[in-house]
Amino acid sequence: MAAISADRPRIGWIGCGRMGAALAKRLLLAGYDVTVYNRTRAKAEALAEHGASIADRPIDLADRDVVFTMVAASADLEDVTAGKDGVLTNPDMAPKVLIDSSTVSEEASASVRVVALKRGTEFLAAPVSGNPKVVDAGRVTLAVSGPRPVFDQVEPVLTALGRAVTYVGEDEVARLVKICHNVFLGVVIQSMAEITVLAEKGGVSRAAFLEFLNQSVMGSAFSQYKTPALVNLDFTPTFTMPLLRKDFDLGLQAARALEAPMPVASAAAQIVAAAIGAGHRDEDFAVLIQEQARRAGWVLEPEDADVTDGLEAKDGR
Repeated sequence: MAAISADRPRIGWIGCGRMGAALAKRLLLAGYDVTVYNRTRAKAEALAEHGASIADRPIDLADRDVVFTMVAASADLEDVTAGKDGVLTNPDMAPKVLIDSSTVSEEASASVRVVALKRGTEFLAAPVSGNPKVVDAGRVTLAVSGPRPVFDQVEPVLTALGRAVTYVGEDEVARLVKICHNVFLGVVIQSMAEITVLAEKGGVSRAAFLEFLNQSVMGSAFSQYKTPALVNLDFTPTFTMPLLRKDFDLGLQAARALEAPMPVASAAAQIVAAAIGAGHRDEDFAVLIQEQARRAGWVLEPEDADVTDGLEAKDGR
């Protein structure tokens, strides 16, 4: 692997959706030279006010030291890397390191790794746990897999993105870590929906019940974070139901391949699919509480309570 600057490698960023833009912004605010690309150019241009340069095509980032990709699906990753005008298709140069932070299949990740290595580009899988608000608070975490020496070189860049970076092993194992994480996310939000509706039907306000839960040993950063949505029924999307279903599909596919039964996750996946069938596609996945209430013969109303999500901005970013 060619040496890169330990202090300030030049960064390319492909994918400026809500999450990608938030992460790229953190690198810009940390003082990195960042050039960004997005299929819808206006989303990339929104980062210009923070100092980003704008690329017209992924291939225009081939001269960068480190290029991040954060796209919606496996096919998108393959397209922006090895497809027409992909970042790995410049015959004269290629990035030293390609870091993918999308949630994609292990097969797609391995395929891109092969293409990258043929071009002399090292590849790290680095999926992220969090959403744009968590990014802004400096509290996202990353699981990273690939060659350990490459990870050691770029760890300072990864650390600028959030609270913690964990090296989990070689090749594509970070993909499985992220899929396991997101399956757990879906199981937990469904469980929270069930117990919260139960408590309310028994005469306890959602705000009071979740305040108790969050202060107990069962409380977590996640339960605290989702409390405003569950209490006030604000389902402004941070993570939509179709995206959650995609991750359940990937998780259950891995479970079948590894012969690891997942009965609870399988049941939750069916509930998610039913909610999507009922029309819940563009709302936050906390909307599962509405479907749970419907099945329980209960009508939820916003409580308009002053509850906190527990997030505070870090380092003023």
